Amino acid sequence: MAIEGKTEKRERRIRLGMVGGGSGAFIGAVHRIAARLDDEYELVAGALSSTPEKARQSGAELGLDPSRVYDDFKSMAIREARLKDGIDAVAIVTPNHMHYPAAVEFLKRGIHVICDKPLTSTLADAKKLVAAAEKSDALFILTHNYSGYPMVRQAREMVARGDLGDIRLVQMEYPQDWLAEPVEQSGENKQAAWRTDPTKSGVGGSTGDIGTHAYHLGCFISGLELDELAADIDSFVDGRQVDDNAHVMMRFKGGAKGMLWCSQVAVGNENGLKVRVYGTKGGLEWVQADPNYLWFTPLGGCKQLITRAGAGAIDAAARVSRIPGGHPEGYLEGFATIYTEAARAIRARQSGTALDSAVLYPTVHDGLKGVEFVSACVNSSKRNGAWVKV
Repeated sequence: MAIEGKTEKRERRIRLGMVGGGSGAFIGAVHRIAARLDDEYELVAGALSSTPEKARQSGAELGLDPSRVYDDFKSMAIREARLKDGIDAVAIVTPNHMHYPAAVEFLKRGIHVICDKPLTSTLADAKKLVAAAEKSDALFILTHNYSGYPMVRQAREMVARGDLGDIRLVQMEYPQDWLAEPVEQSGENKQAAWRTDPTKSGVGGSTGDIGTHAYHLGCFISGLELDELAADIDSFVDGRQVDDNAHVMMRFKGGAKGMLWCSQVAVGNENGLKVRVYGTKGGLEWVQADPNYLWFTPLGGCKQLITRAGAGAIDAAARVSRIPGGHPEGYLEGFATIYTEAARAIRARQSGTALDSAVLYPTVHDGLKGVEFVSACVNSSKRNGAWVKV
């Protein structure tokens, strides 16, 4: 990832479009920063809002050519696919229920898709999107940004090379408190409004919004595949239509067990993502609030702190690091890692060359697993926490 010392002539930037992410949209700004951080993309087109006036205003604010600011994503996909200098890829940063219809329009025209998570709002749409992605010549990248953190890559590689032995336990948690009150009912918080609306977010609230992050991260690091789960989900805030807290027990294929807690009503927690993995030979712990550190304890040995650029750090971490040790890398850089891995894959596809085996990003299949997880949680809880196959 480090760009220091490059002397070769650079390739042109990937032409990027964006669906959603207009004025005032938090996640749209995050994606634009991530796309530019390693200087791999140039934003040239967008359908930035479902409201045409806001779409045009947002395009002007971003300095886009007015002729490439569109009122809707379908007209954008049609025209950009025909342009000689049309977009190579599109970032989809809409509410969940619009991921499927937008992604399909670009995939069927051979435009690579970089989509925010979760994959879709319904399991039926997720399955259809997998089929569309498999049929298309274009790539599909899902932005589970936490999988781009250097010490997460370190943890994954340590598990893969056997440092922990056979995995027995995976503990995942992601508590927040921003929905501890019915803020969606005020009409002033757009994020809260759509994330708690099942017609836009899907059947999962905290399970879909943050539970999918914790679930993906636990599987990403451990290399395990979920077999079945038993979930107890709640909507603690009166009138809320989706869950705001979930406790989930998991059985992985091969015999390992897991537990996941996600909550958006846990007062005192801002963004408490944490993953712990325990095997026959040792254990790992990573905390998103201190992302440049990874704790490793070998069985019978002392607890060791591995830092992003210190002793014990391995190539898996170094290749997605940008700055010297002691300077923290975090949320935006994790997003940027996914975008840069996507850029490498897109360039390899464009040139017809083999993709470096080290390149790693979440795919449409990872997205399907996330939606299956949410669906299984809801179904299990409706059956009083019964075990449900995933």
